[in-house]
Amino acid sequence: MLTRLLDVLTDSTGSLLYRVAGRIGQRNRPELLVEVDGVLSLRCQRCLEALEYPLELRSLLEFVDSDGDLTQEELEDDSRDFLPLQKELDVAGLIEDEILLALPIVPRHADCVLPGAVREEAASSPFLVLAGLKGRH
Repeated sequence: MLTRLLDVLTDSTGSLLYRVAGRIGQRNRPELLVEVDGVLSLRCQRCLEALEYPLELRSLLEFVDSDGDLTQEELEDDSRDFLPLQKELDVAGLIEDEILLALPIVPRHADCVLPGAVREEAASSPFLVLAGLKGRH
C-alpha cells in the first residue's frame, strides 16, 4: 500500500499501472527503468476541489557504488537519477518515491476561482463599463 501517496490524494479509488525493468547500462552499471501510468485525484490548492491529474512517469535509475564514482558530467545529466548499489530494494517504496517526486508542488486547475468567490460574468467586466462610458461623450 502506498500510504505516503494516500496523504496527498482526495480519493483513493482508481488504479496505477507500473512496470519496472532492469538492465545493464552503457557504463556497465545496473539500471532500472520505472514506468507508472494512471490518473490521480489531487486537491487543487486554489479552489480546494478535486483535480484529476494524469500521471505518465518514466524514470531511469542507475545504481552506483558511491557518490565518488560519479563524474561532474554524470551529476549534471538530467536524463537519469542515481541510487546507491544495495543487495535488497524496496520496489514499492521506490515506485512511491518516484510518483511523489513527479507530482506538482502546488496542484491547480487551469481555470478556477477561490472558495466562496463568484466567477464574474463578461457583462460585469470593468472594460465593458469603461467602453460604455466612452460612448456617452
